[in-house]
Amino acid sequence: MPNSHSRVGVASLCAASLTFSGLVVTGLLAAQPAAAADPAGYQNVRINEVSSANSDTVELYNSGSTAVSLSGWKMSDDGFSPQSFSPSASSIPAGGFVTFDSPKGLGDSDKVVIYTADGTVVDRVDWATGGAKPAMARCGGDGTGSWVTGTGTTTFGSANAAGCPASPPAASRVRINEVSSDGSDTVELYNGGTSAVSIGSWKYVDSDTAHSAASISSSAPSATSIPAGGYVTFGSTIGLGGSDSLFLLDGSGNTIDSVSWAASGASPSDERCATGFQTSASATFGAVNSCAGSTPGGGTGGGTTGRLLGGGGALTSGCTPEAPSGTGSAPSGTRSWPGGLDVTIADNVCAFTTSTGPEGRDVSGLAFDPANPSVLWAAKNKNWLYKLVKSNGKWVPDATWSATGKQIRFAGGTGQPDSEGLTVGGNGHLYVTSERDNANNTVPKDTVMEFDPAATGSILTPLHQWDMTAQFPQLNTGSKDDANLGFEGVGYVPDSWLTANGWTDPLTGAAYDPAHYPLHGAGLFFAGLEYDGTLHVYGLNSDGSFTTFGTVSTGKPGVMDVTFDAGTQRIVATCDNTCGETHTFLKVNASGAIVPDVTYTNPAVMPVDNLEGFALAPASTCAGGFREAVWSDDGIYGFGSGSSSYGHALYSGTFPC
Repeated sequence: MPNSHSRVGVASLCAASLTFSGLVVTGLLAAQPAAAADPAGYQNVRINEVSSANSDTVELYNSGSTAVSLSGWKMSDDGFSPQSFSPSASSIPAGGFVTFDSPKGLGDSDKVVIYTADGTVVDRVDWATGGAKPAMARCGGDGTGSWVTGTGTTTFGSANAAGCPASPPAASRVRINEVSSDGSDTVELYNGGTSAVSIGSWKYVDSDTAHSAASISSSAPSATSIPAGGYVTFGSTIGLGGSDSLFLLDGSGNTIDSVSWAASGASPSDERCATGFQTSASATFGAVNSCAGSTPGGGTGGGTTGRLLGGGGALTSGCTPEAPSGTGSAPSGTRSWPGGLDVTIADNVCAFTTSTGPEGRDVSGLAFDPANPSVLWAAKNKNWLYKLVKSNGKWVPDATWSATGKQIRFAGGTGQPDSEGLTVGGNGHLYVTSERDNANNTVPKDTVMEFDPAATGSILTPLHQWDMTAQFPQLNTGSKDDANLGFEGVGYVPDSWLTANGWTDPLTGAAYDPAHYPLHGAGLFFAGLEYDGTLHVYGLNSDGSFTTFGTVSTGKPGVMDVTFDAGTQRIVATCDNTCGETHTFLKVNASGAIVPDVTYTNPAVMPVDNLEGFALAPASTCAGGFREAVWSDDGIYGFGSGSSSYGHALYSGTFPC
């Protein structure tokens, strides 16, 4: 809930990057050849893994929604012309893999180029000495992640391992950002990382395999490095055609990025926009891409700009938005949002007005239902729960559950829980946190309540309730503001994840053994304290008691939502504008402690408000390498009075799979 309570910032923790670190580049999809050249969908096929050891194996991945025939396809390397190969299947299913052994040997320092039957270049990857031994693979997303050389294991025929690499190379954050083939043949590179990247020895080449790679420094002698968040432009000395490709190589010959376009696709230019590479009406070399007047269907990829889309009608009456408060800075080392940069307003205006909250504000916690990802649960601070489903692209109350939400009470059917966070437990029940009783809001009441979503009636009472208020005397000052700084979010974390990752039980000092706690179910609950950004770990026992496993530092001064994301295998601690609108992903480190791993900000197009709820759709919903991310604004302020977002609580975007 918004407040103006000041807090002392906790020192930022800058841990190693996530093991899905290919995603932390700039949030851009790897470039793909243009769709117009091949209706069979070759543009969705990417080289995904290569080994130059023993069998000289190559893996292809199809990121598209339809199967792609490989009939007549060929490959070449540095030493032989295009040759036919024998794939493990005659076509690649949507989201599937095909492997083959190179018809001729692959060298320590080599390349692989894939062609369609008519000779069109599909994809290409180059590597330096030893780079493909035992293998090199796209890490952070099949078909889209950054290439990492010398990975420790091979995963041919299946998804690439999540554990590559421990830390992404800085160069992998550099992307081709804009290309023109209108005669100037200009190329722009963008560095989405947090430090400068040296490019003095880098090269580029087009799809003409007769061309040798050209040096960037020979085209632009002053282009020796790219500052963080900066650009470098240069003119191609090898020419770029109306239908062509561009491959960016580091000094060792490793592929950094690529983009392809159809006839006339890069004239005047192709630029990365939120939905991929688009043919632009005007070039913006050396500056942020405008994407104004762009035509979809150039190359493909991510973008550096975004748009806020939609809205359920302008607010004229019916609810009263609340301006945000408590804006602070993001932790050091925070990275840009790794998903799509377009965001859609995802609810109707003033959709959450209730009898106890006619102002329509205070939608806070969000959680996708793991058993039914088409359902999104939402908690409103004024003691209400909502079961939301999609209708015409918006999240709306499920009328079969309750068209107006269901009110919740404390145990015994009393009070008005200041319901902030919620999660779905392993038993399918809803677990909701409350900071206080809104009927007595100067006194903290930090509780976790368990509700059966299948229960009938318009008012729900908890099956169990666990009260941890006594653990937080600092909140019991007689001030409603202090009482409002308790449990703001909660996430259910399965025992299986804790044991598989070697979490050390703080109570025993040994590896966590769930059997020591026979009444707690199949997982633990991580409750986020708004007061200081710590996570408090509990086993919630079936007899109404609870076990306290201590605290986890998120490195942030506040936590507003907590979730466990099975897709990234991380616990996610979300903070609103208090911490610069950021999401910290936490892992179990080599010592068995849960620590921050990487922190992302929201898409830049979103308002800086009290965005207290955050949920990632299960990986089972992935399409085209992305899944839905949803945010909630408990002040429904948007960009302020008169804006399309004013009066709306929910925003929808995308996050990599």
